[in-house]
Amino acid sequence: MYPDEVPELLTGFIEGALKQVTINAYERDSKARKICIAKFGAICHVCDFDFKKTYGEVGKVFIHVHHKVDIATIGKSYQVDPINDLIPVCPNCHAMLHTETPAMSIDKLRLIIQTMRHKSFKHQACGTH
Repeated sequence: MYPDEVPELLTGFIEGALKQVTINAYERDSKARKICIAKFGAICHVCDFDFKKTYGEVGKVFIHVHHKVDIATIGKSYQVDPINDLIPVCPNCHAMLHTETPAMSIDKLRLIIQTMRHKSFKHQACGTH
């Protein structure tokens, strides 16, 4: 389908309306995040993405911090160990980790990425797309 063939019904969507949403948000301790990043660095521990290498100074400490055990499954306040309970991950990997409930393990997502990279490399080496 070409752009000029898009039916009029599929264009002109209205967005931007304000709506009120109520959610549960779990408290995070910024000191725990800082300790985690100081220990492990601001590099994704799933895919190795480094924001500073890609974006320079603006990306220097931009990274998400993932709880290895879902706080939602714990169901109460707990004392977090920034070294054993937290791990830096990029936003994309963080979202992918949370596509399962409870969250997918770091090792499982690493394996998925390695498998997909290997498949992609094999296709490129064979000249197929």
